[in-house]
Amino acid sequence: MKILSPAQLVGYVAFFLGVVAFLQKADQRLKAYSASQSLVYSLHFALLGNFPACAASFLSSMRSALALRYRSLVLATIMVGLNLAAGVAFVRTPSGWLPVIGSCIAAAAMFTMSGVPLRLVLLASTLLWLTNNIISGSIGGTLLEISIAAINSTTILRMLRSAPSMPHPIAVE
Repeated sequence: MKILSPAQLVGYVAFFLGVVAFLQKADQRLKAYSASQSLVYSLHFALLGNFPACAASFLSSMRSALALRYRSLVLATIMVGLNLAAGVAFVRTPSGWLPVIGSCIAAAAMFTMSGVPLRLVLLASTLLWLTNNIISGSIGGTLLEISIAAINSTTILRMLRSAPSMPHPIAVE
């Protein structure tokens, strides 16, 4: 695939939005940028002909938008169910399940977690998406997930460093 094909150009836009998303320390801004990035990612994967990733990205966009307003185990369960249904409808190869599983765990995290735990689960999701993107030939997507993994890891460390220190549970007198 050409590096400047329409599919790859859309992937580069998703790359930019994803980098901006994971630079955010505030959960709300992370979710807002993530919703935009996932919507653009959906178009990217449609153009690449990777329909499991297209469906998972579209559902991820919906998930992130809903998670801006709601924290709910019920919504998390619904989004996981929708992702699994999309997987059943579109997956034709074992690797097709990578974005579906990545989206399922991210959905659970977006609706039920915050702060560092949220970002740790999103990091696991990123690694599944990275593998999918390498297999799909997605240049922007591969760059995005590598960047997200690095940026998210750095943000996690920044958050841990800025957190108030907790007293050690075993006091030595």
